[in-house]
Amino acid sequence: MTDKLIIFDTTLRDGEQSPGASMTKDEKLRIARQLERLKVDVIEAGFAASSNGDFDCIQAIANTIKDSTVCSLARANDRDIARAAEALKGANSARIHTFIATSPLHMEKKLRMTPDEVLEQARQSVRFARNLCGDIEFSPEDGYRSEVDFLCRVLETVIAEGATTINIPDTVGYAVPELYGEFIRTLRERVPNSDKAIWSVHCHNDLGMAVANSLAGVKIGGARQVECTINGLGERAGNCSLEEIVMAVRTRRDYFNLEVGVDATQIVPASRMVSQTTGFVVQPNKAVVGANAFAHASGIHQDGVLKARDTYEIMRAEDVGWSANKIVLGKLSGRNAFKQRLQELGIEMASEADVNTAFAKFKELADRKSDIFDEDILALCSDESVTHENEHFGLVSLSQHSETGERPHARVFFTMGGKEVEGEADGNGPVDASLKAIEIHAQSGAELVLYSVNAITSGSTESQGEVTVRLQHGGRVVNGVGADPDIVVASAKAYLSALNKLHSNTQRVAAQG
Repeated sequence: MTDKLIIFDTTLRDGEQSPGASMTKDEKLRIARQLERLKVDVIEAGFAASSNGDFDCIQAIANTIKDSTVCSLARANDRDIARAAEALKGANSARIHTFIATSPLHMEKKLRMTPDEVLEQARQSVRFARNLCGDIEFSPEDGYRSEVDFLCRVLETVIAEGATTINIPDTVGYAVPELYGEFIRTLRERVPNSDKAIWSVHCHNDLGMAVANSLAGVKIGGARQVECTINGLGERAGNCSLEEIVMAVRTRRDYFNLEVGVDATQIVPASRMVSQTTGFVVQPNKAVVGANAFAHASGIHQDGVLKARDTYEIMRAEDVGWSANKIVLGKLSGRNAFKQRLQELGIEMASEADVNTAFAKFKELADRKSDIFDEDILALCSDESVTHENEHFGLVSLSQHSETGERPHARVFFTMGGKEVEGEADGNGPVDASLKAIEIHAQSGAELVLYSVNAITSGSTESQGEVTVRLQHGGRVVNGVGADPDIVVASAKAYLSALNKLHSNTQRVAAQG
């Protein structure tokens, strides 16, 4: 007999808490659709009470997604819970995920509440939520560092009030596998009504053990839900990686004896989409989704794989969505073929005008680059000028001169608040000169904390370059991503993208479960 392991994806909530990883509504919708194609069981779409923007995103996802449960996080108070319920009204299947800290450190230093006050607030919050939604998840924040006796009292109480899922977070990544698994098992054995709820694990990767801890919680502790993110995206060192959990359970079914409903062939497309949307590049040696995950450099390995694939491969690359780059469109392709490919990639434009804008940019790219891949189309449609016509900053044109022995010079035309401006500057290189030319007028005062370049497709010098720029200003950290066959142009696009996000007044309230 096998059990079902529930995959709870929190890329759009906990993953988005990575500094600079915040996403627009359109970007979140696109990723949510891909998560639905991936067949994750639960999509945690955001934290409805944190901002009007997050509320709108959750509402849009709830109204769009049909096959996965859509979830909103909420602190253990009536306002947050009511806001979550309102955002989820249109969902086919909805869940409210409420939390309150239970560790002595968090209760004393952060909440400034006594254990009895925390217990009562947990009780009242789950009772209130249960009257608004039939599917309630409760998390004791910093649960792993909580005192067992008190935690058992809290969990017994919230289950009695109607919590259907109990999640035990290792909020700060402090756990080690065997001890965490035993901790979950102890709680399940000591809470009298533990059988009335599904038990879940949520592990952070501060010590690099999030996946191992989660699997121990499943195998030793008996948890039947894992909370995870695409590419392990998340604040600090990240979260438990969805792709590693899914493939570990599938590959070692003999050990875990569990079924997962995920369509593993959609893992790599999901990974690429999240990476290109957030600008967080996947390291080449990342398990399952890294570029080298199925590469064999050693002669002995290559010989073995050629003779019998399973000598060195425990998974098939195609099973997780890897395939040879496929040219899907070219400069002779028509608008209908382009539009069809957008649909296949899960990209939905807000209007026909947006489709026309994207198609025009596709044609422009096809004139400069002979082979167009899915990754190119994803990057093109992530371009601010395609998806956000009314952004404050936008690139018009750029020219630069760079010669050995001479100081590089750049001239940039861009729009700022609807008006076209021109900036000129020298720099240590063409990229430096271009960004300085923009900053002459933008005057953001932001600190550049990250600049990285990544080839969107491999194997050709004509590949588009994808540039990520991370800016910090006034306590805010934002990412900008730009793509173009010309790295200097891509850099200017990325910088303007980041400036647009800094210019936005959307504020977020950090939450962690």
